[in-house]
Amino acid sequence: MNRRKLIELTPEERQAYVPAAQTIQLCSNGPDGYPHIVPMWFAADGDQTVWMTTYRKSQKVMNLRRNPKVALLVESGVTYDTLRGVLLRGAAEIIDDAGTVVGILKRIHAKTAGSFPEGVDDALRAQATKRVAIKITTKRLSSWDHAKLAGVY
Repeated sequence: MNRRKLIELTPEERQAYVPAAQTIQLCSNGPDGYPHIVPMWFAADGDQTVWMTTYRKSQKVMNLRRNPKVALLVESGVTYDTLRGVLLRGAAEIIDDAGTVVGILKRIHAKTAGSFPEGVDDALRAQATKRVAIKITTKRLSSWDHAKLAGVY
């Protein structure tokens, strides 16, 4: 029995797991050749497209303009038998459009805060003038759920 196949999340499990995560780790390629890994709030369309925003002058944007290849990691668990995660590899696209940025900020805000207090639209539009959207299209993914190994050591 192939243990890797045994612990893979099904497409349906991935479709539920990735978008539900609060934070995703974004790994871009830094100017010095070292990985540049940062936690990001995000919105996801299943497990194939991930959206986030950041300041247009940030290090991650400079990295992505130079090399759009990225890795994203969503993971959970604190003991071996509870480790679960999805590693996405793909290409990032920088979108410099305030409307797109506001839409993503709204999705992220709804996910993290739930409701929209009075005046949040104005605040999001003000933020969008300094930010860009990052769209990551998945090219390859790996997943694992060690709970599926119960009794198979």
